Amino acid sequence: MSTPEPLEKNILSRIYGHRRGWAFSKKDFSDIGEAGSIDRALSRMAEKGVIRRVIRGLYDYPAYSKLLKKNLSPDIDQVAHALARKFGWQIQISGNAALNVMGLSTQVPTQYLYLSDGPSKTYEVGNIAIEFKKTRFTQLGLKYKANEILVQAIQALGDRTLRQDETQKIIQYLVSTSGLKDVAENGELNEMLINRVLKDTQYVTSWIVSNIRQVLLNKQAP
Repeated sequence: MSTPEPLEKNILSRIYGHRRGWAFSKKDFSDIGEAGSIDRALSRMAEKGVIRRVIRGLYDYPAYSKLLKKNLSPDIDQVAHALARKFGWQIQISGNAALNVMGLSTQVPTQYLYLSDGPSKTYEVGNIAIEFKKTRFTQLGLKYKANEILVQAIQALGDRTLRQDETQKIIQYLVSTSGLKDVAENGELNEMLINRVLKDTQYVTSWIVSNIRQVLLNKQAP
């Protein structure tokens, strides 16, 4: 009988590659092993505390706060996308949920709404409800998920000049989700990231583009 260690090693390699905060199910490893073996491996890893079980069949590699010296709560947007991948749904974050993800809402969120081409369902993660609402919608066609969240958040804020604190939170979010080493190390936007966001969002509603340019280029929208 083969030992399970090689499979767990491959699973861990993928988890570590996505970094802390990533949420996943056995579906995300279907190319490297049989479903039952992956399921058992994830259960063992959760029991060891290497990963965390978020809800039945869904796990995360929890983000850790050095300041608080403890694991942080699951990233709800990561959980939502893990569920979408698991069931083969296309989803689009709603504006209010985008504000919560980017830290632009002062309200303590108890519900995150996603539009979906799958069935209407609600999942409970602690005291947070993740609601998927079956609806007809047009995918934005953006390459990067962070940019989709950016567009939805700015749309929810409305057609107005953004405040300085809002601009700063948007920049912090784009920096933290960029996946670019130089950006992460410096904690600031660079030319590569700015151009990537501008190119990806160039065909969305014109006033949203203007506000994105205001954020990235530090210019007031006309």
